Parts: sequence; structure tokens; C-alpha cells
Amino acid sequence: MERTLMIIKPDAVAKNAVGEIIRRVESEGFVLKELRMMQFAKDEAEEFYGVHRDKPFFPELITWICSGSVIPMVLEREDAVVYLRGFIGETDSTKAATGTIRADFGANIQSNAVHASDSPENAAHEIGLIFGN
Repeated sequence: MERTLMIIKPDAVAKNAVGEIIRRVESEGFVLKELRMMQFAKDEAEEFYGVHRDKPFFPELITWICSGSVIPMVLEREDAVVYLRGFIGETDSTKAATGTIRADFGANIQSNAVHASDSPENAAHEIGLIFGN
């Protein structure tokens, strides 16, 4: 079994989509191992999204992700990282396939409902940042 991190972002929390997103993920065979509700502090968000530090959208991303509650969760199943990334859809919600989480609950490239780790290594790192080792 492999673990990955998914975060329900402020836009989806504000839309009261949390229960439906979790239901869909569980219906795909993911086992929920850890979950919490939190709000990123600026320094936490900057560390979490540090790979984007030199990109022009970084300041806006940090402000946005800190704007409301998020729900990070550790999910487990075979091929968790790759499967979840396909299941949630393209990063830009306007380009995500019909029926994916991002197409159904997102609005654009930033307000795209969820974050999902992009590799097993990043999943382990991100899980450690949020839930500790």
C-alpha cells in the first residue's frame, strides 16, 4: 500500500463540498488514515509550496491558501499517488475531465478544490510537514 496527501482547499470547504469529496475518494478504494481541519499560517504555506517560490504566482497562492480552512488527509491504497492525481483531474479546473473532483468543484487553476501530492517522495515530505513524522 502507498500513502499520499490530499488537501481540500478553501474554495471547496467554503462550498460545503467536503463530505462529497471524501465520499468519492473512499468509493475509489482509498482508506482515510489521518484527517484534520486547519488554516495555514503564512510561514507554513510558504514552506509547503516552497517549490513554487520563484514563480510569479507564489505570493497570490500563499495569500489564497491562507484565506480559509483546509482539510488535509492521508490516503492509502495501491498506486495512491498516480491514481489520485488522475482521479482528481487536471490542475486547471476548466480543463479537467467531466466527473473529476476538480471539474465538479473547482473554478480555475487556483481555486481547483484539492491539492494532491505529485510523487511518493513529495507525499512523504508533505505528510511530514502537516502531520509530523
